[in-house]
Amino acid sequence: MTSNDAAPPLRRVLGLTSTVTFGLAYMLPLTVFTTLGIANVLSSGNLVAAYLITLLAMLFTAFSYATMVRRFPTAGSAYTFARKSFGSPVGFLTGWALMLDYLLLPMLTYLVIGIYLNAAFPAVPQWVFFVGSLLLVTSLNILGIRLLTNVNIALLALQFIFIAVFIFLTFANLNGTPLPSLQEVFLNDQANFTAIVSASALLCFSFLGFDAVSTLAEETREPEKTLPRAVILVTTLAGVLFMILAAVSNIAFPDYTSYTSEDAASLDVIAAAGGQALTAFFTAAYVAGCFASVLASQATVSRILLTMGRDRLLPKRIFGLVHKKFQTPVGAILVAAAISFLGLLLDLTTLSTLVSFGALSAFTIVNLSVIKYLLIDQKKRGTAAILKYGVAPLIGVLLTAWLWTSLSLDALLLGIAWIGVGVLYLAVLTRGFRRPTPDLALDL
Repeated sequence: MTSNDAAPPLRRVLGLTSTVTFGLAYMLPLTVFTTLGIANVLSSGNLVAAYLITLLAMLFTAFSYATMVRRFPTAGSAYTFARKSFGSPVGFLTGWALMLDYLLLPMLTYLVIGIYLNAAFPAVPQWVFFVGSLLLVTSLNILGIRLLTNVNIALLALQFIFIAVFIFLTFANLNGTPLPSLQEVFLNDQANFTAIVSASALLCFSFLGFDAVSTLAEETREPEKTLPRAVILVTTLAGVLFMILAAVSNIAFPDYTSYTSEDAASLDVIAAAGGQALTAFFTAAYVAGCFASVLASQATVSRILLTMGRDRLLPKRIFGLVHKKFQTPVGAILVAAAISFLGLLLDLTTLSTLVSFGALSAFTIVNLSVIKYLLIDQKKRGTAAILKYGVAPLIGVLLTAWLWTSLSLDALLLGIAWIGVGVLYLAVLTRGFRRPTPDLALDL
């Protein structure tokens, strides 16, 4: 039984551990292996240094998210922050850009699951795995965020078990080979700053998802305290983990020029560390990680759609629908699932570039929102305020602007086209901009 009239509130059941788990699951710890070969070759074997630069860049944006979610602890994430800082039209377009990110990310992950499982079980068509995983994830999302969190803990645990085995076997198989010095781990003899920075731009996409933590504000206990800590913790923990895995990978397979192929470099590394058995374990852990990631990403987009539905920016009868028993945004969950079926018609390259466009759009707006809301609107003054609410987010803006330059022309054109469609929809919604965009309803 569902209802969208006097919809019940979302259930506040999450603490700091649960929100951090959600964020890490969303980011997929094993994602380091997806771009390992490409980034390691690009950085001339200085993958650890490239991740360190990326982490430092992402922390500025994470700080901006933490700053804004402390003041606006609602489910809308960057959508809410932009509306409160720049007004309803900018908020709407930010939400529109976020939908590009969040709607396509589950689609992309279902596609990856289908590809990996089809490779392991060639007799079963790829689309069967795609559809089966989509239906399973949708059902778990409807049943509730607490169940979702418990499932994510189990899937995340499997990834960490693999990571522990991978690290253990790497060092067990050294056979007396001396370990590299700390300096060699970060910078080898072929180090080139320009090449390392180029790899850092690519690796920024490993961090997409730390912002998803802020969408759980209405299901988190004491969100003003919990979520800022969770955003910073997720970003930091993921960055440190990526650097550890990058370092161990280079120890297991030190000659980055000898990869079978850049795309398949992770298989070379894992086979060197543990042979065929570890490779099979990696496949299982990676697919499990994809399930954890898509569970989190579909939960995220459904809460953004719920917020926009309550504001009547999208049809409230559908997107504002909350299940009376499970207290989950069932209407938004089902719409997100239906859209994900389009992944059967698209390819990974197109989906990946469009996800990146949406994420960088949100990062830029959130950094600007800190400056606008706290320095201009709230008139925060003093050296500490200028540094926290002016300099830090401005660095975040500059860094995200730099990362924009790494996107392909096709991604930029498609992303701009999506924003153009959003402008047209907003024009229809406001009757040619003659009516105001509905205000954000913060109270459930």
